[in-house]
Amino acid sequence: MERKGKELGLGFWVRWMKVEEDGRLSINIGYVDTGSPTVSSSRSWKSMEMEIQSLLEKLLDTNDAMSRCAASAAPTTSVTQKLARHRDILHEFTQEFRRIKGNMNSMREHAELLSSVRDDISEYKASGSMSPRMQLLRERAAIHGSISHIDDVISQAQTTRAALNSQRTLFGDFQGKVKLLSDKFPIIRGLLGSIRRRRSRDTLILSAVIAACTLFLIIYWLSK
Repeated sequence: MERKGKELGLGFWVRWMKVEEDGRLSINIGYVDTGSPTVSSSRSWKSMEMEIQSLLEKLLDTNDAMSRCAASAAPTTSVTQKLARHRDILHEFTQEFRRIKGNMNSMREHAELLSSVRDDISEYKASGSMSPRMQLLRERAAIHGSISHIDDVISQAQTTRAALNSQRTLFGDFQGKVKLLSDKFPIIRGLLGSIRRRRSRDTLILSAVIAACTLFLIIYWLSK
């Protein structure tokens, strides 16, 4: 049973490599050479897809059979580890198959889009007039270009707005500092004025004392 699981796993990897090479090649050749999907390429991919799906189902059945056999007997640690390993391998195979299938579908859709555009261009060259699909594609491209230009203008406007806001904040801080200094200037001016007045008063008192002493000395000298 374990040997059968390994054989199915090996078969899956072989088919996977063939699908990833032949599937991509058949899709590209089918669209590049003829401009449209060929019946042979579609059938080839479908047959490989069904074959891999069948291998996955057989591998799932084999894992279930091994699990039942292990459950009927006394499972050892090595058997449990092998069963877990086989389940992990099945999960990896399933994920790889889904990834390949998604890639193939994306490639097919991309090739169909290119084929449609190529047909529209050929029709335009042959008839000399633009098909509705081509007109829509051109209008869509023009709208996309306009939107990109508008996004650039909006981005520049936002950058300019941010710079203006920064300058306005800077000017606001400067005005606040100027106002603070103007509020402090009257206090400083008042302090200087009071200092000057006090100095003038001290000067007057000192002058009066000197004059009184001088007058007292003169009177004393004349009284002798």
